[in-house]
Amino acid sequence: MNHAFDIVIVGAGPAGLAAACAAAESGQRVAVLDDTPWLGGQIWRGEQSRPQLSQAQRWIERFRRSGATLLDRTSAIACPQPGVLLAEHPDEPREIHWQRLILATGAREMFLPFPGWTLPGIVGPGGLQALVKNGWPVDGKRIVVAGSGLLLLAVADGLKKHGAKIVSVSEQAPWSRVLGFGPALLSHPGKMLQGAGIKLRLLGVPYRCGVWPVKAEGDEQVRRVTLTDGRNTWTEDCDLFACGFNLVPNVELPLALGCALSDGFVRVNEWQAASVENVYCAGEPTGIGGVDCALVEGRIAGCAAGDRHAPAKALFAKRACWHRFRAALARAFALRPELKSLAADDTLICRCEDVTLGRMKQFNGWRDAKLQSRCGMGPCQGRVCGAAAKFILGRGMESVRPPVFPARVSSLITSGTSASNPNPNQTTT
Repeated sequence: MNHAFDIVIVGAGPAGLAAACAAAESGQRVAVLDDTPWLGGQIWRGEQSRPQLSQAQRWIERFRRSGATLLDRTSAIACPQPGVLLAEHPDEPREIHWQRLILATGAREMFLPFPGWTLPGIVGPGGLQALVKNGWPVDGKRIVVAGSGLLLLAVADGLKKHGAKIVSVSEQAPWSRVLGFGPALLSHPGKMLQGAGIKLRLLGVPYRCGVWPVKAEGDEQVRRVTLTDGRNTWTEDCDLFACGFNLVPNVELPLALGCALSDGFVRVNEWQAASVENVYCAGEPTGIGGVDCALVEGRIAGCAAGDRHAPAKALFAKRACWHRFRAALARAFALRPELKSLAADDTLICRCEDVTLGRMKQFNGWRDAKLQSRCGMGPCQGRVCGAAAKFILGRGMESVRPPVFPARVSSLITSGTSASNPNPNQTTT
């Protein structure tokens, strides 16, 4: 099935929705692709069913009134030629033609290997939050939360609301850096109130900084976690262990398109334009900054893609404010060097292909390791082990080849990306 639009946006999270609303105001044909059946990405998952008028609902309703087309359950898997995306949908492959493209592909959780990290019951904080939103019961379960980033407290708060017993929340960053992040919140009173509310609801739950996991133990399920502050070590019993070390940007599609990166993020100019002509990027792929930063970047990208530079420029000061917040966030929760030595040589670093850290150390680089050990060639395609190897060994994923995600062979066999004019009316999901 062929589709043609003036502006195509990949990702229906906050940045993608904001970009779509801004782009649609230019009067052009706009479409949003997302691999989920809902709007809002992972961060706003489940918000549509809430009775109160939240920030998420306001943007979702604005998008529905914008006139933009939603292509849900649709994953962009390849870029066979400029101006064309090949996408996979459960019913059929889709060939999507665009004049301008906005990438709002979001981020994923970062995992660092430690002894026992592959035990059942160990999951990323965001992943556990998503499971609970989908109805997975945690009532009465003892949960230890550890890792890094503001997500830890938010997830602990959500889990407690669903009846979980939060044993503790451990942040690897030291108190000095976490407290130093406080001034960045002064310019954002809404964030301060939100954080204060979470802390109040978590009253009685131990929150420790400068603490990180050493190992997890159990039989067929995680039963206990060993934590350390660098001086003392102790063990906490649990039924589930939510552990993640902040976020990693999803840059696979930008890389497949040829977009240049800087420090692991997509490099953009003042209009959110990437290094590839007619391609823009907004949200977490340009820097981990949270919902509000993603929203303003998405609006700028949508306006710029629709040639509405005046309203885009009017948002520059607001974006600069959120970029200062983003920089403070990165400084406060930077990963400590001790985390590089968590894994032993016999610890799996690539759990898809059962490759240990000791095996990885034998190779000179990521490509060499991939060719000789199959590291990064499993179902996740290096999305987990690539980030871990980059942090621990200084080498990780170097390039991306299509398909960006595992895809059916039938989705890769199309009628060809000919210059024929696709039917612009075929826009239903």
